[in-house]
Amino acid sequence: MDGLRRELDGRQIGMIAVGGAIGTGLFLGSGLAISIAGPAVIVAYVVAAVVALVLAYALAEMVVRHPEAGGFGPITQRYLGHGAGFVQRWMYWAAQVVNIGSEVVAAGLYLTFWYPDLPLWIPVVGFSVVMLAVNAGAVRFFGETEYWFAMIKVVTIVAFIAVGLVAIVFGLPGQQPVGLGALTAHGGFAPNGLGAIWLALTVVTFSFLGTEAVAVTAAESSDPVRDIPRAARRTVVRLAVFYVGAMLVVVTLLPWNTVTTGDDVTESPFVRLFALAGVPAAAVVMNVVVLTAALSAMNTNLYVTARMTYSLARDGYAPRSLARVNRHGAPQRALALSAVGLALASLVSVFAEATAFPLLVGLALFGALVTWLLIFAAHLAFRRSGAGQESPVRLWGAPYTTVAAMLFVAAVLATTPFTTQFATAAQAGVPFLALLVVVYLVVRRRRRRVTPSSAPSGA
Repeated sequence: MDGLRRELDGRQIGMIAVGGAIGTGLFLGSGLAISIAGPAVIVAYVVAAVVALVLAYALAEMVVRHPEAGGFGPITQRYLGHGAGFVQRWMYWAAQVVNIGSEVVAAGLYLTFWYPDLPLWIPVVGFSVVMLAVNAGAVRFFGETEYWFAMIKVVTIVAFIAVGLVAIVFGLPGQQPVGLGALTAHGGFAPNGLGAIWLALTVVTFSFLGTEAVAVTAAESSDPVRDIPRAARRTVVRLAVFYVGAMLVVVTLLPWNTVTTGDDVTESPFVRLFALAGVPAAAVVMNVVVLTAALSAMNTNLYVTARMTYSLARDGYAPRSLARVNRHGAPQRALALSAVGLALASLVSVFAEATAFPLLVGLALFGALVTWLLIFAAHLAFRRSGAGQESPVRLWGAPYTTVAAMLFVAAVLATTPFTTQFATAAQAGVPFLALLVVVYLVVRRRRRRVTPSSAPSGA
């Protein structure tokens, strides 16, 4: 019997997926995509949102039939084989651990906004202990914590879009309506050409990574048949509205070539608009938001990595002891392994930021995109097996939509070497992928020695 407990409700599951997908990138890092594509970045976000919607429906269709621990990992193993399931889950685990490390370091840096003399290791260790404690408790406590973390981000984004639309259509107090002139006033809608829109898609797609987290909650959902499809659909719609709406506001109110690509909270487009609207202490408010966003992403990713490890242990591709759960039903040993990865990623991001950390960021992107590719491949195999006919959720246009989304993700992955931020994806990801294949072959050989196949019976 599964040791995990079905205590997550639909409200919490929806916010867990939003929490995983919306980190600090929207509030601070979106300037990078804008600097590449200009106002046409809106097109890039729309395209990425459509692909994420296909992914969400493909996942919902499969997970409703197989609501197992580890979400898409066991499904990939079921339909693509043990090797694919092993590689996907460990690749995804590594990608998320890197994300966790970068988020906790970011959270520590945001705290220095108020305490500039505070040694960075103190908030990093403190936040790590708190988030690990949240994940070690009952899953309903984790779900409720993440619900309110994510709610802060949602309210902030909705407020930003609302204030922006007022400024565009009606004008803020004492100001004329801005209108839509900025969309074409600084070199045109696509000032850097169509090729720049495609390059921006690499950065933009990175913003939607985390959508797949909703599938991991299936084994702990109180009603996966009802909650998972609803959460998947709502998550992608929310992400599309939030990202596209926020980017529309930014490139309409601010000249695209003045939007910063840095990580300074005071230069965030959100801060600039809220200050323009007269929000008191806009920089302080936004620092609270980005701090919460970092902790929210860290919280969700810890949950996901622990469940991935738990799933691998149950299938015999990680030490069996990692499948044990505590009295709250949380896989505490699997969580401890993720904590070790968190510590290593944090150390690298602090002490080797200029050398090793770009490779880890590349590995995170590569691992997440490979995960998406294998999810789409599993969905094709799922449909071919006929299992999709028994699912209450159906991806419209499949298998054609699945193949189109799969080709898109493969093309984005092939484009990463041509971008500045993610040029290390192939450099780090391909060797790690090869290492996982070798490890799988070794593990498979050892398993066969321990559990030899039965001799065929005589006629």
